[in-house]
Amino acid sequence: MSHPNITSEISEEQVEHYLRKHPEFFNDHLNLLEKLTIPHPSGDAISLISKQLEIFRVKHQELENQLTALIEIARDNDTSFNRMHKLTLALLDASTLEEAIVNLEHVFNEYFLTDFVSIKIISDQHSYLGNLFISADSPDLQHFYPILSSNQAKCGRPSLAQAKVLFGGNALQVKSCAIIPMAFTQLEGIIAIGSQEENRFHYSMGNLFLTQMSEIIGTRLIALLEHN
Repeated sequence: MSHPNITSEISEEQVEHYLRKHPEFFNDHLNLLEKLTIPHPSGDAISLISKQLEIFRVKHQELENQLTALIEIARDNDTSFNRMHKLTLALLDASTLEEAIVNLEHVFNEYFLTDFVSIKIISDQHSYLGNLFISADSPDLQHFYPILSSNQAKCGRPSLAQAKVLFGGNALQVKSCAIIPMAFTQLEGIIAIGSQEENRFHYSMGNLFLTQMSEIIGTRLIALLEHN
């Protein structure tokens, strides 16, 4: 009767398969952990325990980085919610168009940390608050046609012509800004918030928050225009 060859070499796959099925193996063979060594990128050999500790440290750092990122996202979301809340309250508190513009400038400067604010309503039917309204056939509007036609906010450094229309004498001080179109059936216009910092509003910023902001402002301005 033949017997299996007990001296036959065990394959690497078999060893791996066994250890996967018996992860507690080294609990009963702690002495092996001190004898086993594996290559280190530096060329030196390190113990299996040291390698495991290194792996655990790396995984711990990865988890810590993920947690930090989640905390930052939550903090940013809280900040955005608070800013939008303040903006909404400021608009609701205004009973006239003039008050709404004053309140908006305060909120943008105080809570959005901007240096310059500009609101332009495209209309030929209003002549009061001259800096607020701009005629639909004004040559100044040509600098904003791409933004108005796309109905998408644009962030970055404005052209000098755009800055002059929006911010007048402060044009040269505006290093970055967000230009946000308002496109409603009852109202068309532009909201612009500028900064003296070049990276305050950059081209890669998301548009969702800015679009929602323009919807809130536009909706309130329409209601106030109807009562003026």
